[in-house]
Amino acid sequence: MNTFLSLFPLGWQHYLLGGLCIGAGTSLLFVLTGRIGGMSTVFSSTWSFFVRRAFFQQPRFVDSRSWRLVYAAGLIAGALLWWLMFANGARETTAVPPWQLLIGGLLVGYGARLGNGCTSGHGICGIGSLQWPSLMAVLTFMATAFLTANLVARWLA
Repeated sequence: MNTFLSLFPLGWQHYLLGGLCIGAGTSLLFVLTGRIGGMSTVFSSTWSFFVRRAFFQQPRFVDSRSWRLVYAAGLIAGALLWWLMFANGARETTAVPPWQLLIGGLLVGYGARLGNGCTSGHGICGIGSLQWPSLMAVLTFMATAFLTANLVARWLA
């Protein structure tokens, strides 16, 4: 039991609650609208407002950008609500240097485009709807993340 507590020093209940909320939200989106809520498409559809290149002007981005902006705003509002209710306005910090965050973000964004979707789209919505390509994508994401984290940890040590 001590190993379990050391993995979750602040408790595990909030992770369970967060997972249930995410599952309920994506399920409701699909049941009520038939839409799948992945975040990498939100990024591309938002750029379709500003960038006239053919990639961003595809009908799948242009036709869905309004509801996707509302979807993204809901995620931001939910995070703000959680912060106001439970974090008591405390500022979260990290010891990770900004350059590592930037490089990590660029690599994740590139991987989301390369994998035709992000972890939320494949992991939550794709696997939830029993899509074999999404399972393969998530397994690839996880294997790459484990390998990269271990290589970087050894490199920085």
